[in-house]
Amino acid sequence: MCILLILFSFGCAGRGLGNYGTIVPDQSVMHAFENYQVNPDLNYYTSGSDVYPNAIIGIDKRYVLDSTLWKKVEFTPQTLKILVEDMNAKVSEINQTLHGFTILDVRGNVIGNWFSILSARTTVRIEDHSVFIFTPDIDTYDKYEREIEESK
Repeated sequence: MCILLILFSFGCAGRGLGNYGTIVPDQSVMHAFENYQVNPDLNYYTSGSDVYPNAIIGIDKRYVLDSTLWKKVEFTPQTLKILVEDMNAKVSEINQTLHGFTILDVRGNVIGNWFSILSARTTVRIEDHSVFIFTPDIDTYDKYEREIEESK
């Protein structure tokens, strides 16, 4: 039940409030990240640690990401592999898993992808060809680490 609630709130953030997009689970995005596939039509960005980011996003090159909080990254399959493996190592320490999502505009058109743990939620706002995506909470992993420490 909790997972369904998280997926619903993740996918519906901002729905019906104007020019807001949605983020929906997508196995093909998960597959691409698991296989370290870099899409040449996307610009990639990370949020959080350079070693194990809180999230990786790919935004269609026809759009401009309007945020100084995301770090632009030029991936090759090898550099993406290192980052995904580091993220997997981090999430396994906190008993979580990574998931792939598609970012959609208000009309349901694909404008990018998102890769993170389920609880790294955000809001997507779109104005013309500018996209503003809030970064996940800074303590995306830390809150789980604290829970693990407190349970010992």
